[in-house]
Amino acid sequence: MRAGKLQHLIQIERKTAPVDDYGIARESWVPILTTRAELKEATTTEFLTGPGEMDNNRAVFLIRYPLAQITTADRLVMDGKPFNILGLAEIGRRKGLEIRVIAA
Repeated sequence: MRAGKLQHLIQIERKTAPVDDYGIARESWVPILTTRAELKEATTTEFLTGPGEMDNNRAVFLIRYPLAQITTADRLVMDGKPFNILGLAEIGRRKGLEIRVIAA
């Protein structure tokens, strides 16, 4: 994985629900990893569903293998835009990680 291709700064966030002083659980997203990534593939597919068109944004990001454990319950944020993680694939023997996402 070449460092020059890692042009995008991304953040992986995990949902938490801490309990406040009044006993109410407040859901929030906490950053667990900030790293550089290569945007390998970004596609926009428009298709007809029901009465109107729907925009479906998918992308594939490549990062160096992280020390933090990432799951599909986490989300990826790039330029303030959140993406839900659809799938993870290891590249080589812990050389990198391929993250497939869809816009939230």
